[in-house]
Amino acid sequence: MELSDKFFQERKLQNHVENQTSYTLENAAMHVFETHLQAEKVLLKFDEPVLASMLEGKKIMHLRDQESFDFLPGESLILPSKELMCIDFPEAEMNTPTRCLAMAINEEIIHDTIMQMNEKMLKADSTEWKFTDYNFHFTNDQGIYQILHRLLFLFTEDHPSKDLFVNMMLQELIVRILQAENTKKHLSNADNSSNNRLSYIVKYIKDHLSHTLTVEELSQKAYMSESNFYRVFKNEFGMTPVDFINKERIELASRLLKDPNRKIKEVYSECGFESRSYFNRLFKRFINKSPGEYQKKKS
Repeated sequence: MELSDKFFQERKLQNHVENQTSYTLENAAMHVFETHLQAEKVLLKFDEPVLASMLEGKKIMHLRDQESFDFLPGESLILPSKELMCIDFPEAEMNTPTRCLAMAINEEIIHDTIMQMNEKMLKADSTEWKFTDYNFHFTNDQGIYQILHRLLFLFTEDHPSKDLFVNMMLQELIVRILQAENTKKHLSNADNSSNNRLSYIVKYIKDHLSHTLTVEELSQKAYMSESNFYRVFKNEFGMTPVDFINKERIELASRLLKDPNRKIKEVYSECGFESRSYFNRLFKRFINKSPGEYQKKKS
């Protein structure tokens, strides 16, 4: 994700550590932080929930109640309001700065969006959607990446309706983040899935990727009608059951292809694909490389 030429033309570089360029709208403020020197234990805190997303370089994050971790381009982090971040910049240089987007979001729009989700997007276990009150670190999927890219443009655009545009994008962003968090929970709970139908289905899918899997079969195992299972699954995961199965199969294939001795035919068959052309097409959509190109690069 790249910053626009307009950003670089208008921003003022006054500090070499966490130089801040800010744009404030009705329900959100976007800050771009740039660091051009190596630094340690830089403290940062926001009064509202914040989405931080890495653009360039590397940070090491130290957050409460968890081990420090690398924060890299293509990754995002959700933090509750008033959460103190302690940040190291081990690789920042004048010619290779670290750049990060931080978006503080009005809690009212978060609350209103979640209310709509709880009215219209019922979960399988009848629990309510709620915004995280802890730190959620994740890799941006394509949908979240595209929203962040659009928001970078909108905040810097001179348009009389940009508050309205941004509000609509924020709602979609909140929904997608909650679905991503929910998916991660189901994946992490797959081995202890007796109390949650969808966590059980996730484990069943992961254990049977080499088999033919149908929505009819999965809905029966979840003790739900096919239409209700499809609707609830899509609400909670932000994708259809078939898309989820394909995502898991491609992730398995990408792990297997790191072995240079594995034949592509063996891999796609082991991952449950019957057609080489369909496997190639899906792999390129998810990974942006053909299976052969990916294996060659990883070997």
